[in-house]
Amino acid sequence: MALDTGGTEGRTYTDRLVRLEGARWKRVLDVQAPYRRNLRGLLGGRRVLDVGCGIGRNLVSLSAESVGVDHNATSVEACRRRGLRAVTVDELDDSVGTFDGMLAAHLLEHLEPGTEAEVLRPYTRFLEPGARIVLICPQQRGFRSDATHTVFFDDARLAATLRAVGAQVEAQRSFPFPRWAGRAFTYNEFVTVGRWEGA
Repeated sequence: MALDTGGTEGRTYTDRLVRLEGARWKRVLDVQAPYRRNLRGLLGGRRVLDVGCGIGRNLVSLSAESVGVDHNATSVEACRRRGLRAVTVDELDDSVGTFDGMLAAHLLEHLEPGTEAEVLRPYTRFLEPGARIVLICPQQRGFRSDATHTVFFDDARLAATLRAVGAQVEAQRSFPFPRWAGRAFTYNEFVTVGRWEGA
């Protein structure tokens, strides 16, 4: 099962994520607090498969039974050092069990154009009927902030992605500020929520 995310493999990318997350000003201001609350509101106590989990920034906010998966082995190791359960794409098998939630946050914009449904679809085999799927992507300013971003996903494209993998779109919103803020605020996000009905 391939998770093709150009430019995000290897230690260099993991080190970049660690450096960005560990910035002193971010820790002092606890800038992740609203995003943690948002994830908990969206996914609650569900057992979530966090696809493209990176170093576990979102995984730490999910239920303890959740599992992260990433193509970058050094990022998976960073998750494990934090006490999180994470596996590489090659390690993911039926032993992880099933999930009533799936998260793909800041993943799709790294993919080769046109491959988003192809990348996500194999993970749906781990989902229980009625599972909640949450897709999160950056808005304009955030998209421009990372050279590894390849495709801009707005509400329409995220909805199309959910439908392409066999899920129904339940809700879409801009977070934490209205849509116009995404032109200037790096951390404004498109959030799309769907329901997996089963194969």
